Amino acid sequence: MPSRTTLPRPAPGQLKWWVVGTVGILAGVGLAIWFGLSSTLGQPSWQTLGYKVVSDQQVRVDFQVYRPGGTALTCTVEALSRDFAPVGTSTVQVPASAEETTNESVTLRTTSRAVTGQVRTCS
Repeated sequence: MPSRTTLPRPAPGQLKWWVVGTVGILAGVGLAIWFGLSSTLGQPSWQTLGYKVVSDQQVRVDFQVYRPGGTALTCTVEALSRDFAPVGTSTVQVPASAEETTNESVTLRTTSRAVTGQVRTCS
């Protein structure tokens, strides 16, 4: 006959502390999720769609911006060298619109050859 494995039971009088601990952990996880969602919902977001090194002095960056309510935004776009140092920066005004999502393209002038371009921030 195969042996049956049983799970250990808490010591008498300890069950209530297991319940309190479990409820506390679940409440903590719920609060963490709530704080995480509340800090990101309704905030603008962006994604670099691509870049093209046009020359040693120019790079084009294509990006998509989500803006809640179609509000106007200001985005900072940068070109980076091989050692990730900024070699060009531009501020792009994204005008208000009924559309919440828009695609933008900007060509940056650089001080030396860039190897990538990206959106640093939008606000």
